[in-house]
Formats: sequence, structure tokens, C-alpha cells
Amino acid sequence: MAATSSAQRYQSLVGVGALAVGALMAYGAAFISSDAGYAGIGPNAMPWLVSVVLMICGAWLVWEARTGGYREMEVPSGSVDADWRAAAFVIAGVVLNAALITVVGFVLACALCFALAVRGLRMAEGRAGGNLRQSLLDALTGLIIAAPVFWLFTKLLAINLPGLTASGWL
Repeated sequence: MAATSSAQRYQSLVGVGALAVGALMAYGAAFISSDAGYAGIGPNAMPWLVSVVLMICGAWLVWEARTGGYREMEVPSGSVDADWRAAAFVIAGVVLNAALITVVGFVLACALCFALAVRGLRMAEGRAGGNLRQSLLDALTGLIIAAPVFWLFTKLLAINLPGLTASGWL
């Protein structure tokens, strides 16, 4: 799919943006200690890796844009105009997650965030947001995703996340 010059300009800006973020990350990584831990690599290894990969991807995106535009790019789904109602559901999910995570716990807050975000994304594609049955299915899917993440962080990695119960299993 050949891109117009306007599309090539915007596509190039995406690549330049990725390059800039990668460069900023590399700049930040330069100030992280490189003292090797027990694994033989220092705490700055991952930031350096991510910044280099991001800059490679940014350079590739610029090259793609300047040599004919992004190839085999799918036609975007959704509306040409912004769908503020759909965006409101996604924003509400994130805000409610932040507001409720210490009240109802990580699992329930994340399940609510997932259900609201999925509803908003469906609406952004021009589909129905979902009836009560679909909303309950989305909330259940959010629980199925959030619960193992919570248990992985709290039980395996010993990282404290807000829970609903004192036992730490929900």
C-alpha cells in the first residue's frame, strides 16, 4: 500500500518519535549503576536493551515511511472521527482502577478496568458495547486475567499488591 506524502510525513514522525523515546531511555540508562549483581548483569542492562531495540524499531519505521510508506498495513477499524463516548469508557476504567484498587483490591479493580475498557474499544469499532450478559462475561474474563497476575506477583515474586482479603489470596 503506497502512502501519500502526507501519510509518509506522519509515518516518519512516528518513527522519529520512537527514535527520540529510545534516545531518552538510553540517556536515562547512562545514569543507572552498572554494578553487576549475582546474575552477572547490572540493573542498567534492561533499560539499555529496551532503548536500543526501540531505536532500531524507530529507524526501521522511518526507513519504511521514507521508501513508500508502511507496507501491508491494514485499513484502520473504527470511526474517522473521535468517539468520545467510547473513550469515556476506557478512561473511566483506568480512573476507577486507580481509585478503587486499595478499596476492593487489585483483582476486582483490574476486572472492572478490563470490562469498561473492552466495552469502550468495542464501541470505538462501531459495534455495540454489550448487553448485561456480555458485560458479565467481560468482567469474568477480567477476573480470569487479573487473578493469576495477582497471585504471581504476591505469592511467587513477593510483591505486595492491594488485596480484598487479609489472606492475600484475593
